[in-house]
Amino acid sequence: MREKQKDNKDKKQKNNKKQNNDNVIYVGGSKEAEESNKDNAQKRSLRMKSAAAVLILIALVAAIAFVNSVINKEYKGYRVINSTETNYENTASYIQFSGNLLKYTPDGVSYINRNGDTVWSAGINMKMPIAVARGNYAVVADLNGNAVSVFSNEGQVSSLTMPYTICDVDVAKQGAFAVVLESDKTNYIKLYDKNGKDIYELQTTIDKSGYPIDIAISEDGKKLFTSYINMNGTTITNSLAAYNFGDVGQNANADRMVGGYMFDSQVIPKVAFVSNDVVVAFGTNEVNIYAMKEKPGEKAKIKFDVEIQSVFYSEKYIGVIIKNDNPEDNYLYKVKVYDLKGKLKFEYDLDFNYDNIFAGKNEFIISGGSDVLIMRKNGNVKFKGNLTGRIVNIVPTGNRLEYVVTYDNATEIIKLKSEIGAELKQE
Repeated sequence: MREKQKDNKDKKQKNNKKQNNDNVIYVGGSKEAEESNKDNAQKRSLRMKSAAAVLILIALVAAIAFVNSVINKEYKGYRVINSTETNYENTASYIQFSGNLLKYTPDGVSYINRNGDTVWSAGINMKMPIAVARGNYAVVADLNGNAVSVFSNEGQVSSLTMPYTICDVDVAKQGAFAVVLESDKTNYIKLYDKNGKDIYELQTTIDKSGYPIDIAISEDGKKLFTSYINMNGTTITNSLAAYNFGDVGQNANADRMVGGYMFDSQVIPKVAFVSNDVVVAFGTNEVNIYAMKEKPGEKAKIKFDVEIQSVFYSEKYIGVIIKNDNPEDNYLYKVKVYDLKGKLKFEYDLDFNYDNIFAGKNEFIISGGSDVLIMRKNGNVKFKGNLTGRIVNIVPTGNRLEYVVTYDNATEIIKLKSEIGAELKQE
């Protein structure tokens, strides 16, 4: 009996083992099939990657096309989004300042944000205010007067009274400013920090050095470039002088002069640091570009056969306007724009008489009468047309496509649009 039970147990275990073995399924194949599977998998992966790359390329091309269509688009009209009546005597001037606008009149200075709201205001008393700005600091000075005020984007920083008549002023990024003062026999170039503390003073006499007609201070406030004109009988000469108020200038000589240039047949009415280490001298019929990391060195010279009518510049380009004397041509002026190496970037034929030029980092604006031209730095026209009155001033607000336009009796904020013509804001 026990043996029979043992035999039945062994048969049951054997059947269970068989059933367990039947539930396990093994999948195998030949070596050729394995290699074929790998090859097909690689091809599928490659096709997927290629398809993804094509989609990315299509998206990139579409994005580039869209961006180009936006940044190179020419607008045909504009919309007036805000308008304020003003008196001609109190018409304000505007300059770009700290990403927004600085508005100044003989009576006051205001900082206006991109929404057109006044952030702060400060009173001044000047007959002929002029303003310069760089970074977060601006200086407003009374031309042919004695008052100077320094402002940051948070408000007024200091106010000074100069001992002599103010002829010119410029400002550095950290608020240091240089001012040209004129007395009976001696001219002064004085350098101050933003709080009005004396940093340095240069004295020149008309007999020895000539009359300083323009100055430029570098972004860091350590370098100064000046243009002097000297008359000796009927002979007129122009000299440029470079000063360094850092360690290099201190070791150079007592007056910190580190270089200079003389011109016998050229008057240089305008000098400007377009960047901290590049200064440009604009002459009557030539433009000289100098590299000045510490001391000046000639970088490029651009000569013209005719007299330069006007100049403009930014940290990316320099521009000149020359008159067209050929009556058969259908334009009045030629606008020529160069890079900072002196290479011509583009030309443009201007067909109206102009009064004002504004130069920004990425665009410049030329206006005259009711005509206005807005051009990008790459030479594409952004807007060309007529506004509603005689334009006194026009500058960007900081908002895309928006500009502040000052007329004889009104100030408007306009926004460019694609459609031709002007449109008033609908209340």
